[in-house]
Amino acid sequence: EGMAPPQRILFPPEKICMVWQQRQSAGAGLLNVGNTCFFNAVLQCLTYTPPLANYLLSREHSQACHQQDFCMMCIMETHVNKVLHSSVSAVVPLSVLKVFRFIGEHFQLGREEDAHDFLCCTVNAMQRACLGASSDLDISSQSTTIVHQIFGGFLRSRVVCFSCKAVSDSYEAFLDVPLDIKAASSLTAALEDFVTPEQLDGENCFKCSKCEKNVAASKRFTVHCAPKVLTVCLKRFDCFSGGKISKVVEYPEYLDLRPYMSQADGEPLLYSLYAVLVHSGVSCHGGHYFCYTKASNGLWYRMDDESVELRCIDTALRQQAYLLFYAR
Repeated sequence: EGMAPPQRILFPPEKICMVWQQRQSAGAGLLNVGNTCFFNAVLQCLTYTPPLANYLLSREHSQACHQQDFCMMCIMETHVNKVLHSSVSAVVPLSVLKVFRFIGEHFQLGREEDAHDFLCCTVNAMQRACLGASSDLDISSQSTTIVHQIFGGFLRSRVVCFSCKAVSDSYEAFLDVPLDIKAASSLTAALEDFVTPEQLDGENCFKCSKCEKNVAASKRFTVHCAPKVLTVCLKRFDCFSGGKISKVVEYPEYLDLRPYMSQADGEPLLYSLYAVLVHSGVSCHGGHYFCYTKASNGLWYRMDDESVELRCIDTALRQQAYLLFYAR
């Protein structure tokens, strides 16, 4: 509603399977080759994303891929198959390490990077790989790749003019949702803050096309199209100082996204937690990343570089989470 339909469907939505097609215990850990804990933690969270793993395990992408150079989907396919089919306890994530600088030009091997930044760059690289020569398509069509259908959604920004009550809607694609946690002690409180209307006035006035002048208005974001996999970043790091907000932010195993949707009435839109990426340390310039993931056997594991240890869901729910991964 309110958005143009796609001109082309790049991947059939009915082929995306949200439940694991193969059930097994957790795969291999990932060896740290020097400040690569952020890299390892993100890769493990992606590896245990059921619809992505199902597709990559099928090797369907590489069989049809015609890209001559860097293809992040082919690389992730190699990586996920290696990790989940490994007979050893830990492997070097060589296929991804080799293309580290292609994932993000600003990344430097051996330097601690931000896990959220690496996740965004990796998912964007996968999206570019799926688009291939179709990158000039309309936004709606670009959102029909398997990557965008898994991780992507659309936000609606609705501005209401206080003078004439005119409503102006715009839509923005997203692959994850960064949430401010300064005033929030829980994920649901942070989501409430996210959808709370903001007043536009003073220097921040809105140029109303109907009034033809700058006016006071309200602006509100809502999730317009919900993703199959919701990735949330709890913004723990100060952009300027790199200092960290270390407070407890509670998050549930099951999340109903319905109250934060443009269409807030209706059936609950339930998500289940399957991965938690944690940062321990006092700033983004150091510390350590690890994660908790739910394997295809339904059990939770703490994955800390080469270490993969069975844990209970209660432990996974009591972490100083930085990234949260929920699946419908």
